[in-house]
Amino acid sequence: MMRRTLQVLDKVLSFFEEWSLFLAVMAALLTLFVSVVTRYTITYTLTWPEELVREVIVYTTFVGCAAGVKKRALIRIDALPNLFPALKRPLEFLSHLSLLGFAGFITWFGVKMALFQHQMGMKTIILQVPQVVLYSILPLMGVLMLFRLFHVLYEDFSGHPVHEPKREG
Repeated sequence: MMRRTLQVLDKVLSFFEEWSLFLAVMAALLTLFVSVVTRYTITYTLTWPEELVREVIVYTTFVGCAAGVKKRALIRIDALPNLFPALKRPLEFLSHLSLLGFAGFITWFGVKMALFQHQMGMKTIILQVPQVVLYSILPLMGVLMLFRLFHVLYEDFSGHPVHEPKREG
């Protein structure tokens, strides 16, 4: 039952991560392309694409963190487990524990920052997007990381993968 629930959650989260990252990057690429074309053809410089790209970079970085947890692609130093294989499990546990703390920290303070931005009513300079929308990425990323971390912990302790490997053919 737990494995099936995690598989469904994994599919939903993967769909959200992959498509939102794809759409955000495509929007940034298209706006930068239009900006370059207008700059060199009609010598008119658009200012809003740079702000949009900056926000897309922030979004893709944070949502990419959650995807990195799923694929176990976060940066880690593995010299100690390679020298002392008996320390591998305790160090993985310590890594998961620190990641849990980080995700909780980002979620908690992200909510506080988003609420503060909502109270202040601040907007971006050029696009006039409410800052609360941008700061909401922090708790979103924290929650996504927590879910992905639970998947990783389930896989480590049960020995069963949550996500099915892709079949070729």
